[in-house]
Amino acid sequence: MAKKQGISEAVIKRLPRYYRYVKQLEHDGVKRVSSSELAKNLCVTASQVRQDFSNFGEFGQQGYGYSVGKLRSEIASILGLDQQHNIIIIGCGNIGKALARYVGFSDDGFYVRAMFDVDPTVIQKVPAGVEVLNVNKLAEYINTHPVDIAAICVQKEYAREVAENLVRLGVNKFWNFAPVDLSNVAEGVVCENINMSDSLFVLSYKINEQQ
Repeated sequence: MAKKQGISEAVIKRLPRYYRYVKQLEHDGVKRVSSSELAKNLCVTASQVRQDFSNFGEFGQQGYGYSVGKLRSEIASILGLDQQHNIIIIGCGNIGKALARYVGFSDDGFYVRAMFDVDPTVIQKVPAGVEVLNVNKLAEYINTHPVDIAAICVQKEYAREVAENLVRLGVNKFWNFAPVDLSNVAEGVVCENINMSDSLFVLSYKINEQQ
């Protein structure tokens, strides 16, 4: 599968769902999967599955399906999961700690290397295996360690300042959990904004539709 430009956001958001499902199939020893089976389990249509995959080249055969191992590998490559990503977390509150303690990230090449906070009492509560430093050590750390992604887990009023400082230090890939859009902090920034309320609002909409 080849990477292409101009892929729609909707397709990109479905790729992780395909990946997780196919990864589980591979774990279960399944060798082949059809577009119909993928569609059924992911609540899309078979034609949508084929159309999504066609954005990245032709693979699989009609009536024969997809090789599970190859499909997982190809989707992983598109998502960049065949590379190692070093993550730092800014903010050691509940969200930051939860991210640091989640062991599943490393299975797909994401490694939380360090956390930063201004509160010395928080700094003492170190999640296993993760270095926790005062935020005034951030510049020194970035200068001496590879940092691919910064997870921003601070309060809304501090998020933009944190992002701007990271950009000055040479880090411009953000996984942002603050309830503010940081996509426009600076040119070249790549940001995925995670607003906890959004998915809850979508759920509320679906519930409201049924009433």
